[in-house]
Amino acid sequence: MATISKNTSSSLTHINSKGEASMVDVSEKPNSVRIATAEGYIKMQSSTLSLIESGGHAKGDVLAVARIAGIQGAKQCSQLIPLCHPLALSKVQVDFEIQPDNQRIRICSRCKLTGRTGVEMEALTAVSVAALTLFDMCKAVDKTMTIEGIKVLEKKGGQSGDWQRD
Repeated sequence: MATISKNTSSSLTHINSKGEASMVDVSEKPNSVRIATAEGYIKMQSSTLSLIESGGHAKGDVLAVARIAGIQGAKQCSQLIPLCHPLALSKVQVDFEIQPDNQRIRICSRCKLTGRTGVEMEALTAVSVAALTLFDMCKAVDKTMTIEGIKVLEKKGGQSGDWQRD
């Protein structure tokens, strides 16, 4: 069995010294404003994208539904990801950018709180759930859609400081 080192900067934070899954104790960390931004894409046929953009989809405003789903996803993150802390989010924003030249929609989320742990997982979950909702609502007209490129773009606050993807 592999040995796991304790709390070094390169060790996994959700694994204890015995190699067992463990929720990180954040009770000693100071509260700070924390913000995370994530993005992802859903690629689709041009005709599907046009249907969404024109508002002509039989299911209605699919972007509005996906926005609400993404917000709900962020709020439910700790229910979905076993070792995530339940967080009192102060802001969840989900935006869409239709990119017809690339036959896709860019999904961007921003999560914010004042607390002891970051909101990267909540931002990623918001993007993921919004993308899945778009897929669900459009699968009857386009079975070829793909969800791709989900990643954290930026995080602010906390002990490790600010970080931004190049």
